[in-house]
Amino acid sequence: MTTTTATDPAVLRALLDRVRAGREFGPNVYSTLDVLQVLYDRVFRITPETVDDPDRDRFLLSKGHAVAGYYALLAARGFVSVAWLDGQGGPESRLGDHPDRLLVPGVEIGSGSLGHGLGLGVGTALGLRAQGRTGPRVYVLLGDAELDEGSNHEAIAYAGATGLGNLTAIVLDNRSASHGWPGGAASRFTVNGWTAATVDGRDHEALHTALSGHDHHRPHVVVAVVTDGEWA
Repeated sequence: MTTTTATDPAVLRALLDRVRAGREFGPNVYSTLDVLQVLYDRVFRITPETVDDPDRDRFLLSKGHAVAGYYALLAARGFVSVAWLDGQGGPESRLGDHPDRLLVPGVEIGSGSLGHGLGLGVGTALGLRAQGRTGPRVYVLLGDAELDEGSNHEAIAYAGATGLGNLTAIVLDNRSASHGWPGGAASRFTVNGWTAATVDGRDHEALHTALSGHDHHRPHVVVAVVTDGEWA
């Protein structure tokens, strides 16, 4: 089920322009695009035909306000119709300003209230383990500012204590958090038993290596550092 065909950046940019429709996007959107490309092109075991397969990988966009790039990527990969991008956020659109799992194929959770995604990811990983499904992985994409939310720290501690080796968190670090941690954001996870990698969030090879570097025995976090507001 792994997707391997690379998404053409020019196609993705054109699709993102259709979502934008004259609106301005900030770093919250542009910081996600490289990570999303690597995940859908080279990591995830899911296709438009397997969105309901119980052995698919699960992707949870906790950073729901950055949904524009997510919609463009889903259209590029064939999960949703390109025509859906036009009028995104309008009264008749299935593509709201936050994703809705009941309306958008391939979306696993409704998100947008920051701080909930990692806890939902922990629950999803626990559910898969309880079912004896050892193949699927759960990936949760967060912004670094979400780590200001206490609910995430409970999820980090619980996942580490229970050895959720099927869980990967990706933290997009664009220096927007109110509070820092000695040694960087990854230290907040490793102190609770997670494995961790911190990489350039624009470097696709580094991202792929980091996302593939888990040991399957402990939860894994990839901190993707993106300090510029542009996307190639």
